[in-house]
Amino acid sequence: MKNKVKSLIILSGLTTTVIHILNKINDSIYTIQNTLECSEYNYYEWRFGKIRYITKGEGSPLLLIHDLTIGSSLYEYHSIIDALSAKHKVYAIDLLGYGMSDKPYITYTNFLYVQLVIDFIKHIIGKKTDLIATGDSAQIAVMTCHNDPEAINKLIFINPQSLYESNLIPSKQTKLFKLMIETPIIGTFLYNLLISKTSMTNIFRQEYFYNLSNIKEQDILSYLEAAHYPDYSSKHIFASYISKYTNTNIIHALKEINHSMYIIGGQEEPDIDTTIENYTYYNTSIESVLIPYTKHLPHMEEPKETVLHMNIFLE
Repeated sequence: MKNKVKSLIILSGLTTTVIHILNKINDSIYTIQNTLECSEYNYYEWRFGKIRYITKGEGSPLLLIHDLTIGSSLYEYHSIIDALSAKHKVYAIDLLGYGMSDKPYITYTNFLYVQLVIDFIKHIIGKKTDLIATGDSAQIAVMTCHNDPEAINKLIFINPQSLYESNLIPSKQTKLFKLMIETPIIGTFLYNLLISKTSMTNIFRQEYFYNLSNIKEQDILSYLEAAHYPDYSSKHIFASYISKYTNTNIIHALKEINHSMYIIGGQEEPDIDTTIENYTYYNTSIESVLIPYTKHLPHMEEPKETVLHMNIFLE
């Protein structure tokens, strides 16, 4: 009996060691190419960690906030920053937990990101700014504008999260999933299984792009690197996001905002017409446009046309 217990302990130890090594190898594979590196970035020393950002151009300030989906980062805007910087001083940030910003072991919430954006505008930009937000970050933009209306000028939402989705809250199942992902070694192993090159490629092909020929290998690699940089710490924002901790009900705020708002949707984005209809139901001043032959990331798939509509609205 003692020999069996001893063998089981040894086997468990070896299995844990092997999984730990596989986790390290997996992270190294996805981060070795340094696709997120650029010479122009700076860091904002925020109270919860360092926030990477880049700035380019001159003119009225414009803040770009990437989506909250796993692997998102300021890279999302790489195809339009130069064009936008011709008329604006553009700021693009990696939100806490994303890209090359710090990724502390905390529960990430909408309120946390609203405070980050307000503090960034106050301490780095220093004046009222226009703001562009993609997907799930639209609710961050709405709540930022509602909490500090003097910080924001105009708002642009790219394929904003539906109001139904933003109302979803953590359940027993999602809380259990969060707990599982955040466990050392085994949780990291599960995260690495879920966030692989195959899965990221499928996300780009099925959700992000309409024209598959527009997908670049660098796009997939950049998202993978952001999801694994610098190690397994990316799993904490993934756990909070999947478990709905980053959600909040924005309907009340949306009704009270008195700012100019504009929705840019991908024409092939599922249910985008319904989403726009729901947003305009609560705030009739919202304008919108659909970019043909695009899905969730029109600014990566059709950057020229997307920038054209952005400039028309911002001017």
